[in-house]
Amino acid sequence: MSIWSRIAAALEALAQGEPLSKVYDNLRGDPERSVAFTIAVIALGAKMAKADGLVTRDEVSAFREVFTIAPRDEAEAARVFNLARTDVAGYEDYATQIARMFRDRQPVLKDLMEGLFHIAMADGFYHPNENTFLENVAEIFSLPEADFKAMRVRFVPDAQPDPYTVLGVTPDMPFDAIRREWRKLVRETHPDAMLARGVPEEALRLAEKRMIDINRAWEEINRRDRAQV
Repeated sequence: MSIWSRIAAALEALAQGEPLSKVYDNLRGDPERSVAFTIAVIALGAKMAKADGLVTRDEVSAFREVFTIAPRDEAEAARVFNLARTDVAGYEDYATQIARMFRDRQPVLKDLMEGLFHIAMADGFYHPNENTFLENVAEIFSLPEADFKAMRVRFVPDAQPDPYTVLGVTPDMPFDAIRREWRKLVRETHPDAMLARGVPEEALRLAEKRMIDINRAWEEINRRDRAQV
């Protein structure tokens, strides 16, 4: 059974009123963590897409930008997207269950938040209701405020991203400490590291933008440091 078939079956169970905890109890083992991750992004993403009042084609397309879909899985993936438009769960309860499932894997929760930000910005507009939704989910996930701000400044193009915020550091930190944080982020963003913590191979596109952003931020900070010498 393909990952999309597993996701479709789980989403159908949720839509029919199956408790999320029971659905996830049926997902055992490392491969199933990837399925659980994908369900979380799609179902929470669908709830967030409704936060601005409309689920658009752009937001559906955003799923395709996050998840690579093989031609043989096109039909099953389309079924998943249609299921995701239904009212499968209350997002606060859903996010709470996800937080419990990945409570010892905060990097996975950060990966999930990045997927949600990507979907939020699919239509090119960051709606205030989407911001409220994401802030609430981040709080449920117990993500540090600095991490949430770093994601928002990377994804929401209201202004030139501050490189220090992107890396989750401050200008008054020692340069070596900033370098260590940059290297830590690079290690966490490596595809092998993401696969090891349960991010499905289909979603590794999440790493591409993050790596570009954190390296660009480091280059800017490095440039500023050299200019001060």
